[in-house]
Amino acid sequence: MIDEQTTPKETTPNGETVAASVHRFVHPSLPIDSIVCGDNCDVLGTFPRECIDLVVTSPPYDDLRTYGGHEWDFYGVAWQLCRVLKPGGVIVWVVGDQSKDGSETGTSMMQALHFKTLGLRLHDTMIYATNKPPMNDRRYQQCWEYQYVLSKGPPKTAELLTERCAYAGSPTAARYRQADGDLRDRHGPGVIGETKPRENIWWFPSGNGKQEAVKHPAPFPLRLASDHVATWTVEGDTVLDPFNGSGTTTKAAHELGRRYIGIDVNHEYCEEARKRLEQQLLPFDAVPVSG
Repeated sequence: MIDEQTTPKETTPNGETVAASVHRFVHPSLPIDSIVCGDNCDVLGTFPRECIDLVVTSPPYDDLRTYGGHEWDFYGVAWQLCRVLKPGGVIVWVVGDQSKDGSETGTSMMQALHFKTLGLRLHDTMIYATNKPPMNDRRYQQCWEYQYVLSKGPPKTAELLTERCAYAGSPTAARYRQADGDLRDRHGPGVIGETKPRENIWWFPSGNGKQEAVKHPAPFPLRLASDHVATWTVEGDTVLDPFNGSGTTTKAAHELGRRYIGIDVNHEYCEEARKRLEQQLLPFDAVPVSG
């Protein structure tokens, strides 16, 4: 199946940025634009190699929630995700750690490092900052989770979201510091631009706030998923969530014109995800991508 799309931009060999028409191959055996109920390793095992452009997912953290009593195989899922990811494709792995016997497990870090042993790059270690319930365990208030951005080689798409520079229009510093500590004069005067790439700490209210009630113990915000989909894909690319839950990633992909596949072992969550995809976009749902 050939799906012809027009990408916003393409870089030519001489460095020019131009609009370009490309052909995107969609394998006929993929369950495109659907929610699949089943074990993620088993389902992914039916996919061909290098067929997915982006994975945005948040796996169960340690033993913090039961998710209906279902277990999962991290090593099997990690291997399958690396197998089905296209060259230049990206995995966004949103994860945290449980505290056991007075110590954080560090499971999230070990998972990120394991992806590196499978040949992926740790392209960026981002933070998802949010509001969390207060805790009293002799620690400062927990308010964030990791967003590991892993890629198979350099990301083929990186439409970085931007924010306004606080000092837009001001002259740049006349000197800069080199790696050895010495200061060097800049070649010429410069001016700080109007915008800059957004910082890699993203703050969102937890879950979906008051916008949308979902039947899932730990949904992540729709805008978090939407911002990653907008950054790492172009229209027509295929987005996967192997822990689809209530379907936040698949909803974001659908709203932004991407193909989507959601996998979850829980029948109730799969039905919830399908219902969310069928919902008509309401004014408060049709929020623009941040930036």
